[in-house]
Amino acid sequence: MLRPQDLLLALRIAAHGPDTLETLGVALGLSTSEVGNAVQRLTAARLLQARPRTVIRPALKDFAIYGAPYVFPAERGKRARGMPTATSAPPLSELFTSSPEVLVWPTATGSVRGESLTPLYKTAPSAAEEDPKLYRLLVLFDAIRSGTARVREVASKLLAQELAK
Repeated sequence: MLRPQDLLLALRIAAHGPDTLETLGVALGLSTSEVGNAVQRLTAARLLQARPRTVIRPALKDFAIYGAPYVFPAERGKRARGMPTATSAPPLSELFTSSPEVLVWPTATGSVRGESLTPLYKTAPSAAEEDPKLYRLLVLFDAIRSGTARVREVASKLLAQELAK
């Protein structure tokens, strides 16, 4: 059974390639044992190749676009200060300039007020602050799980391009 931190880890590996369990843990705010368990679950789900530790990109793309939004649905909440996501953050904010709603991951250091969207995993905002590539992938994933049909279509195409790199 996959957990949200597993997809976060898979997206981090997709963005940067293989790394040590310790380095991945520090980057994502996870313990080394959590990373090890996530690697085992991702390998069992055939989303990750164990040696070398690389994502199976076609499988991850399909899961992130077609499966994960149902497994890890978006949960909207109250207005809050936070970090922009979905159509409120690049690259989608450049394409959907007329979107009236601002979606944010609630964070104490956030610079924008908007409707809160629960992040994929609790450490995702802090990991994304330090990692623009991961932030971009998470923004696209949030748009897929929270957007309209048009937004989901555009975000899916962009995520597929990112994961093909």
